[in-house]
Parts: sequence; structure tokens; C-alpha cells
Amino acid sequence: MNNQYDSIYGQTSIQAPSRQLAISRFVSRTYSWMFLGLLLTGIVSLFIASSESAVAFVFGNRIVFYGLMIAEVGLVLGLSAAYQRLSATTATLGFLLYSVLNGITFSMIFMIYTMASIGQVFLISSAMFGGLALFGTITKKDLTGVGTFVGMGIWGLILVGIANIFIRSESLSLGMSVAGVLIFSGLTAYDSQRIRSLAYQYASGGTSQGDEQKGAIFGALSLYLNFINSHRQPKLKEELNACQSPQSRWSLPRSDSCQTQSSNLQITMIGSKTEIN
Repeated sequence: MNNQYDSIYGQTSIQAPSRQLAISRFVSRTYSWMFLGLLLTGIVSLFIASSESAVAFVFGNRIVFYGLMIAEVGLVLGLSAAYQRLSATTATLGFLLYSVLNGITFSMIFMIYTMASIGQVFLISSAMFGGLALFGTITKKDLTGVGTFVGMGIWGLILVGIANIFIRSESLSLGMSVAGVLIFSGLTAYDSQRIRSLAYQYASGGTSQGDEQKGAIFGALSLYLNFINSHRQPKLKEELNACQSPQSRWSLPRSDSCQTQSSNLQITMIGSKTEIN
């Protein structure tokens, strides 16, 4: 029987059981780290939102909040720039720290929505994310072109989002939400295929366990950012309206609250763009 060549992964379709097991382990490890990061973010967010003193400390002090957002960007940029020099342990701790920082700054959603609303959006986002991740993993179509396109699209969202911090246009926010869902849907499929490709490379041998762990962590970070952004985009317009409401629970002045909402979303999109590169 002749082996069939897979043009995307550069591997034969018929693999030894041990290689297939190694591939499955790497993919499972990557998604496990992603889910752990999301769980950590959710726990931290809920803890901050349920503590009035914590809310006052984070959102009542501009230096603290914007310092946290700058730390998020700096951490992702630092991890990506130092990838070759990082140990697996440092990469893992960096990912967990980023999840905690995101949990602190994203605790705002628990102050705007009910748990039922958050749960509903989470289930919808999870189903959409799961379907796209499965498609990206099993498709034979090369999604490299999709990755290039969505990379440019993220820069567009970032620039328009920054402009909308000052314009505060509801129609523009709605347009960003629609475009964001489409862009991060494509990015999820692309990253899932890239992770599958990495799994084939590591299964071929010649790499250390530390390198494989780093690959899994950075793959988890990419998927984590995609999920967070796809979860936030559909609610962006409602969040901006909520933060402008007189009944808003924000400790900052309302104008600063809305800038906080938009700025926080730009942070996660910058992280996604960094991971593409």
C-alpha cells in the first residue's frame, strides 16, 4: 500500500500508532492548557467582581488599571520576542500570569451582565469555537492565506477601535462586533490547523520535551486569545452602552469607563496579532 502525502502537514497520512499517539498528546495538551487559562481567568474575574474593595482598587485608580493593561501587552510581547530563549517553565508561568491579569481587567463583565447572560454567551461562543477548531484541525485545505487575511483584519479592528474610543459611535461599534466575529472565527480555524501542523513536526522527533511544552503553551495562548475575543465581540456594543448608563457600577467617571472598555478590548486584539506573527 502506498503512503499518501499530506501537502499541508508535510507528513504521510499513514502514521505509526506511536506517532499518532504523540500527535494526539500534543493537541490534547495544548487545549488543556487553554481551558486551564480560561478557568483561571473566570475564577479571578468572579473574585474581583464580588469584592467591592477589589473593584475600587482596580477600577477606581487609573494608574492601577492602565498599568495592568500595559502589563498585559508587555507580557505577550515579551513572551513572543523571547520565545527561543524561554524555558518551558517560564513560558508556562507567563501564560498563567497573563490569564490572571486578564481575569482582573475582564472582571468588568460581571458588573454589567447577569450570570445567565454571561453563561448564554459563553455556551454560544464555546460551540462556535469548538466547531471552528474542529474544522481547522481536520480540513485538508491550506489556511495560510486565511491567517494572512485575518492578521490584516485585526490591525484594522485595532485602529478603528482606538478611533472609536474618542468617536463613540454605536454603529461603528456594531460594525466592529460583526467584523470581529468573522475575523476571529477565521483566526481560530487557522490557529487550530497550525497547532495540528506543530503536532506533526514534534511527533517526527528531534525536539526536546521543553520545546514541545513551549509549543503547547504558545498554541494555548493563541487559542485563549481567540476565544476571549470571539466571546467579547458580540457584546461590545452592549458593553459600551452599559458603561455610559447612569446606573453603571463603575468607580471611574463614565467617560473613563467607556475608554476603559474599548482599551481593554484593544489589548486582547494586540495580543492576538502578536501571536499571529
